Amino acid sequence: MDAIVQGAADMPDSAIRQAAQAMSGLPGVAGIGLDLIYLHRIRAAYEKRGLRFASRILGPEELVVFERRRARDPQRGLRYLATRFAAKEAFSKAIGLGMRSPMDWRRMQTLNAPGGKPHVVLSEPLAGWYGERFGTAHVSVTDESDTVAAFVVVQTRTDDIESPKEQQA
Repeated sequence: MDAIVQGAADMPDSAIRQAAQAMSGLPGVAGIGLDLIYLHRIRAAYEKRGLRFASRILGPEELVVFERRRARDPQRGLRYLATRFAAKEAFSKAIGLGMRSPMDWRRMQTLNAPGGKPHVVLSEPLAGWYGERFGTAHVSVTDESDTVAAFVVVQTRTDDIESPKEQQA
């Protein structure tokens, strides 16, 4: 790092300005969020409230996937529910709202692309609020033994780059 800073100090001001201008159109990081959950906590909530719990947390497309996975293997369904819960918590932290309006459990979904990569899908009014403030959101989820984690990176908004509203379903 010191070599990079030293190298920048040796650059002419015009080169520094030119490099800064070239980078100004690139997205930066607007927020990060991380959530870690013990699977037994989600299991207890699901055993107590059943599908009412899942329906309160999952968006419409997530609920379809959950029910399909649960029908094949109840444990797999529970892990899906837990990873989506964690992703919503991590996303709410990354955008700085927590779980208050316009953020809502069902307005942020983590769906998988055909290759398996998870991606964020927002619905209104969260999608509009988000699109005015941020760029693309990236999400990663994992589960291991009795622990589930989700990590979200939210990019800054740039007018030169694809609109974040295109993340909507």
